Amino acid sequence: MRTALFNWLFARHHGGTFILRIEDTDASRTTEEAVIGITDALGWLGLDWDEGPIRQSARLERHRTAVARLVADGHAYECFCTADELAARNDDAKFAGRPPGYDGNCRDLTADERAAFAAEGRTHVVRFRTPEEGVSTFADAIRGDVSVEWRLIRDFVIQRADGTPIFFLANAVDDIDMGITHVIRGEDLLDSTHRVLAVRAALGGGTPPVYAHLPLIVDAATRAKLSKRHGVIALEEFRKEGYLPEALTNYLALQGWAPAGAESVDEILSADELFAAFDLDHVTHAAAAFDRKKLDWMNGEWIRRLPLDELVARVEPIARERFGERYERDTAIAAIALAHERAVTLNEIVDGIAFLFVDDADFAIAPESWDKVVATDQVTELLDAVIAHVGTCDWTHDAIDLRPTIEVLGMKPRKAMPALYAAVEGRHRGLPLFESIQLLGRDRSVARLRSARERLD
Repeated sequence: MRTALFNWLFARHHGGTFILRIEDTDASRTTEEAVIGITDALGWLGLDWDEGPIRQSARLERHRTAVARLVADGHAYECFCTADELAARNDDAKFAGRPPGYDGNCRDLTADERAAFAAEGRTHVVRFRTPEEGVSTFADAIRGDVSVEWRLIRDFVIQRADGTPIFFLANAVDDIDMGITHVIRGEDLLDSTHRVLAVRAALGGGTPPVYAHLPLIVDAATRAKLSKRHGVIALEEFRKEGYLPEALTNYLALQGWAPAGAESVDEILSADELFAAFDLDHVTHAAAAFDRKKLDWMNGEWIRRLPLDELVARVEPIARERFGERYERDTAIAAIALAHERAVTLNEIVDGIAFLFVDDADFAIAPESWDKVVATDQVTELLDAVIAHVGTCDWTHDAIDLRPTIEVLGMKPRKAMPALYAAVEGRHRGLPLFESIQLLGRDRSVARLRSARERLD
């Protein structure tokens, strides 16, 4: 998604065309759910595309025509080697100290030899014939000139035995046909660029696109490339956890890029501000560190930027799904207003207001929070005094203030508050306590305080 974002920002900055192409030529790795996931995620982030979605699988005949042309022109050939034969010859090469890779066994088969293999019932792939000497070089907009000796790139497959194209062929053909001028993608695809460009040149594709290979995103703590074993990395998971699309767009834009004069620029940037500032000149070479704490901070900042009515509109679907008929909108609005200045995610807001929408019979104190209650000095005297105060005081914020009651007992509020939070809200920290008691109401607040007191007995 970071890669898609950089392409979108670049296209918008330069008034270009952002094309959404679904590269689904490998049917074994493509599902309709995955395609829907891509379009939904892009739409959620606000990354609108100008053309597409274009499915490569729908262009199969165009790809096969290109393969046939490459074979006819001598740039590609049919390879009848089986998987076992390839593995055996590769093992022999390693044992003899030769470099691994395809050995060109089928490069110069005669028509009769190809016919004989076909008569045996052997299937074939099509391989591109790479130069045996010389160097492949292209200019990368981020990394400068990138070169590799052709002897290190063995003849590679461009069409599978089932007649479907490989990535290198499909991309070369589609880039030509679609007039692609810039390809911005991850550095893990850097090596494949030599192959795509070779196929493109053999097809007479003209001036190649500008390539820009982005740094990888790594875990901030371990510096390892992000993967599923490092926790949540799917955009859909962040969405489910209550992160805002504005915050994710903002944070991902800063993963490997910073605006000019970044040391004096506010890190909280809208989409309009991002594509006004974005260009490839300030994309870094070094890997970008994904810091969850930094994302949390940024998401909190974006929550605080939202007007209250907009924040309520974003929280409400989550709250209604969770609380059902117990949800009461006016109470929720007042509670969300209290959470506005503290929350990190939308889910955290829903968790924070949950104590208001639970039946008293189902209300429970979290185990770790009950431990705080039990560990509080003078906790029985504290609860007795607070029950008496809440049960008789005027029902205003100032009158509900529990600090004088706590201090009369010779206790410090910061020592006493976690136990009172737990008794009222079910957690030892949460929304501002006095406002929470006022929203919950006298009867329910006293009932919860008494329940905690009785549990201690």
